[in-house]
Amino acid sequence: MMKPKHTVRGLSAACLLAVPLALSGCGLFGSESAAVDPPPEEVEAQMLQISGETTLDTGVFAPISGEETVNTADSGVAAETGGAARAAGDRTTVFLEDGNGLLAPVSVSLAGGGEASLLESSLTALVSKGEYAAALPEGFKGVLPAGTEVKTVSVDKDRIAVVEFNSAFNDYDPADERKILEAVTWTLTGLNDIQGVQLWVDGKKLTEMPLLGTPLDRPLTRSFGINLPKVGSLLMNSSAVTVYFSAATPDGTQQYYVPVTRFVPAGQEPVEAALNELIAGPTPQQGLEMVMTGGTELTGVEAGQNGVVTVSLTDDMFADGSDVPEEMLESVVLTVAQNAGDAPVQIRLNGKDTVTGTNNVNYGQPVSAPDYVNELAL
Repeated sequence: MMKPKHTVRGLSAACLLAVPLALSGCGLFGSESAAVDPPPEEVEAQMLQISGETTLDTGVFAPISGEETVNTADSGVAAETGGAARAAGDRTTVFLEDGNGLLAPVSVSLAGGGEASLLESSLTALVSKGEYAAALPEGFKGVLPAGTEVKTVSVDKDRIAVVEFNSAFNDYDPADERKILEAVTWTLTGLNDIQGVQLWVDGKKLTEMPLLGTPLDRPLTRSFGINLPKVGSLLMNSSAVTVYFSAATPDGTQQYYVPVTRFVPAGQEPVEAALNELIAGPTPQQGLEMVMTGGTELTGVEAGQNGVVTVSLTDDMFADGSDVPEEMLESVVLTVAQNAGDAPVQIRLNGKDTVTGTNNVNYGQPVSAPDYVNELAL
């Protein structure tokens, strides 16, 4: 999973980390839970106006050149019904709803047939009770309404993915409107070279969502945010950063990572702001776990040669920089990559140049974000 200097496959089991007994529960450093509510209309409008402030993850595909269209009726991929799994093929990452109602990236095997076919397959995997339902890990499900079909997907010269669904796309619960847009946007912009998403239904371009009227007058990008927390007061003059916390599968045997968008005062350096939010923890979120120790402090962020970002931390639990929980270090790598154009990361902990995780990876050397996030066992 890690590139280019180290490879890490799989995630450590929950509650099996080499951490002192002072830690409580299955979370690394405890967990918080609270409702995740849609933002007020004013903040919603602000999020829609943010342009290019949140970097896009690189994905697993080569760029799609020119304008390439896939019509699902002619794609050569046989449709199945009743939730039966399609044949396993190429692996990619899609954004699914977990048991806590949050969207998380999940690495799945999709039907093969080339890059264009995988664009359609990635969206099909988001359909509730759809063709890939049996191939998804326990506790995860798609958020598109049952019966939704992907009629066509094309990528224009500006690298905008234009998606046309059938009318079943409109049959969603109004409370899920934002979540549907987030899942589609974050799934497609995780594919290399996709810069934004535009939606159509049965030959008609959507200028707003049909139920709550979320504006769609411009292509959606990751600046739309994901898993927004409840916002009490209007955050004028603010910027958005996205951080990665950890959660456990329903049986508690696997950890996975969940992106959360946070608002910070405008003008802050994005990586520093994001890491400080990571340290602050997942207070407003449901079912997410604290990945940093209570005594963790950020002492520096520096961009060096070859674009490597050096993150310097101090904490009161891992003085020698060894046996540091994988989730703590991976969350730093994922968070920095999300806010710094997928830059590789090296970590300094308590002044140590060697920082070894429970996965036996030395994060004191440059490590990049995974190609496939959350490779969970079925």
